[in-house]
Amino acid sequence: MSFKRFEQEDIVVSAESIAGPVWSNNVVQLAEFYTSSTQVNGTTGKYYTQVYQTASSDDTAAVQFSVAYGHKEGSGSLYYNAAVAGKSATSTIYGQYRNLVLGDEEAEFTFGGVTSKHFYAISIDRARFKEKLLPGSLELKISGSGGSLTLTDDSQIVSTTTFVDAGRVFELVSGSLGTVYSGSAANYLNLTGSGSYGKVLPDIGVILLNADILDATNPAAGGINLGTLENANTNDQNPNKFVEAIKLGAGFKVNSEETISSNFVFVRARNAEFNYSTNPSMITGSGELRHTSMIDTPQAYVGAVGLYNDNNDLLAVAKLSKPLLKDFTKEALIRIKLDY
Repeated sequence: MSFKRFEQEDIVVSAESIAGPVWSNNVVQLAEFYTSSTQVNGTTGKYYTQVYQTASSDDTAAVQFSVAYGHKEGSGSLYYNAAVAGKSATSTIYGQYRNLVLGDEEAEFTFGGVTSKHFYAISIDRARFKEKLLPGSLELKISGSGGSLTLTDDSQIVSTTTFVDAGRVFELVSGSLGTVYSGSAANYLNLTGSGSYGKVLPDIGVILLNADILDATNPAAGGINLGTLENANTNDQNPNKFVEAIKLGAGFKVNSEETISSNFVFVRARNAEFNYSTNPSMITGSGELRHTSMIDTPQAYVGAVGLYNDNNDLLAVAKLSKPLLKDFTKEALIRIKLDY
């Protein structure tokens, strides 16, 4: 076996961004949405509703995303203890997202500069979006008795990216696939004083929607008359209302983005190197080549390249598609790509 130490220029590090649909089977647009009555009526159903791409009883069913409703005062769900007002599943959801996104237990959510005490949250399943969502790839269609909306993020028009504890954050606005429908930022970031439609947090795969705007009955206010209920100590099942709005919209597109880091290792075999076989059977007992014809005109076939550390531990093996003939008249350059 022949060894050769790599030089500094023989190893190159590269990073490549890979984007693709987040939904199962690389479906570009999710147009049908299903829920499980078992999950909705179970313990977890108090907190969120899981959405599948096909009937939950189907063998191919997989969770695509979940919908939750958070309320600062705990309205819209039953209290954990009737003696303690305001502590319910919706207040827990509100607190969890507040800690995750804002990192401050005293902070409040603002959408387009306007504070709101309740919101809907779409959480893309972790296995779906891999590393992060791709800004500018979102198109969410929702419908209600008050009209229809197509929403996207404003990543393509902002000059400075804003960061929170959960990473990058963009406003959720009227538009499609990163194209904003309104020509003026003020028009869609302050709809009749209710703020923007929500927030998009691509680094954690979360979309927050401003319930105040969605509930607006006046089309000029940009709402769909969703009808969110804020009753105290009552199971209002608001997540199911929003899932129905998504079903009626029948269109949800978003891509994932993943950075693949690669090490390129260039193995250089110069004309005078690696021409003799290291197979022990090629050497006689006296230490001479068994075939004298190979003394001046040796030939060897390179079939694999092993990568070792300084302790001679084998770390990786790269196999060639077919053996490569090597002699004094030939040089070889083998490029090995290691993805991680």
